[in-house]
Amino acid sequence: MGWSTEQDGAGTQGVQDAQEGSGAGAAGERGGEPARPPAALSPSRASDFMQCPLLYRFRVIDRLPEKPSPAATRGTVVHAVLERLFDAPAAARTAAGARAMVPGEWERLLAKRPELAELFADDPEGERLAAWLAEAEALVERWFSLEDPQRLEPADRELYVETELASGLRLRGFIDRVDVAPTGEVRIVDYKTGKAPRPEFAEGALFQMKFYALVVWRLRGVVPRRLQLVYLGSGEVRTYDPGEADLLAVERKLLALWEAIRLATETGDWRPRPTKLCGWCDHRAHCPEFGGTPPVYPLPVRAAGGASAGGSGVGSR
Repeated sequence: MGWSTEQDGAGTQGVQDAQEGSGAGAAGERGGEPARPPAALSPSRASDFMQCPLLYRFRVIDRLPEKPSPAATRGTVVHAVLERLFDAPAAARTAAGARAMVPGEWERLLAKRPELAELFADDPEGERLAAWLAEAEALVERWFSLEDPQRLEPADRELYVETELASGLRLRGFIDRVDVAPTGEVRIVDYKTGKAPRPEFAEGALFQMKFYALVVWRLRGVVPRRLQLVYLGSGEVRTYDPGEADLLAVERKLLALWEAIRLATETGDWRPRPTKLCGWCDHRAHCPEFGGTPPVYPLPVRAAGGASAGGSGVGSR
């Protein structure tokens, strides 16, 4: 199956920006814009709610700040390189050229988000930064052992997709790459800078891909032929060929998830769900599981009889 097609040449930045739920900050955030109920669902926010409803609240409704992560920031730089590499003619898409793009993409990201400089604030000699950039370069180079960009012409890169289901639920997100074969078959590709998970933990990444496939199906009327996860950390490619039944099951799951989010939004009942991942959470100081207190809930709360009460201190229980 060939996946070459004409490329549109349009890349989209800000992968995470469009996956932050409602797009509105809590009072005091984003110039004092008041908090609003969630208006759409992205794969990352759906995963947040499934992992821990209180985490979803902190990120989407309260918009609590989070410290930048070296791993996540490295992933953003690597994604930018793999997107922009296709701006060059096919013959110029080489591993050496891609590696050389890494420092420039880091500087571009730093100019957009100056707060990322704190990642290396305690690195006066630049040794940690140099090692970090070398790790990003190694990930970029490993990609060339998994795919040949000289034989690919993506139809879309960093493609923003958004659709509204018949139920009114709005789904949105960014797809790293979309390939379209001459026969019209669609392949959705996602780059992961970490290692491929063990089979028992692979469902999370596959859920994200099925989410994108559902959106593309609803937008274009075509079920993607293949979903492809490219794990740069371990040098593996995993694929899945979805069917309509797969995507209908995902749609039902998302509708149930959205109903649970709607209920939590109206009642202010966002319960924490402790897991091993809590050790990496930035919000433990606000989490009741760790002796913290959530911020005052910024949205109206539905009283027991169905009437709305004013904002209250309702947190997670």
